[in-house]
Amino acid sequence: MTIRVLIVDDQMMVREGFSVLLNAMDGIEVVGEAVDGREAIAQVAALRPDVVLMDIRMPVMNGLEATREIVAADTDAKVLVLTTFDLDEYVYQALRAGASGFLLKDASARQLADGVRVVASGEALLAPTVTKRLILEFSKLSAPAKLADPAGVGELTERETEVLVLIAQGLSNAEIADRLIVAESTIKTHVSRILVKLGLRDRTQAAVFAYETRLVTPA
Repeated sequence: MTIRVLIVDDQMMVREGFSVLLNAMDGIEVVGEAVDGREAIAQVAALRPDVVLMDIRMPVMNGLEATREIVAADTDAKVLVLTTFDLDEYVYQALRAGASGFLLKDASARQLADGVRVVASGEALLAPTVTKRLILEFSKLSAPAKLADPAGVGELTERETEVLVLIAQGLSNAEIADRLIVAESTIKTHVSRILVKLGLRDRTQAAVFAYETRLVTPA
C-alpha cells in the first residue's frame, strides 16, 4: 500500500526538496503541499494523507496549532514534525498535542523515508537519541501535561506498566517482545489496552506521559 504524504512548510525549496526525495522512494507518494497550518488543515480534510510532514514555525497558523486541530479532528493522518532545532520546545508541545514524532530538516533521504514509514505503521518515532533527549529535557522543565489522569497508572497491570516504560525508552513492539520473551501480537494487545486505560492517542503520548508522571525518570 502506498503511503500518502502531505508536506507543510512555508519555504518552497524545502517543500520541493522533500517532495523530490520522497517521490523517489518505493511505496511513498507526495499527494500535496501546504504553506501554513491553516492550509494544512484544509488539505488534510481534502486529501486524506497518511502522514503529514509538519513544519513548526510558519506564518498565519504555526505547525503546533495545526497539529492540535488535525489531531482533534480525529483523522487517520499521522503528524511528523520537521524542525531545524533538536531542542525546540514547540516540538515537545507538538508531541504532547499528538504528533507521532519529529525529524530534523537536515535528515538524509533514507532517514526521511524511514521516518514516514515508521509513523505510517503506527509506531512512534522515538528511537533517535536526539528525540529521547528532547523529551527528557522538557519533561524536567515543563509542568506535567494533563494528557490523562495520572491516577490512571494504577489501572495498569504490572505487565502493562512494564510495557509502558519500554515504550518510553524508545523500543518498538518487536524489541519489547524480544525483551519480555513474548509474541509481538501480545505486545500490540498490551499497547492498545494501555492507550485505552490512560486515554491517550498513540505511543508518542504514552512515552511523554510516562516521563511527565515520573513513571520513567530522566537519567
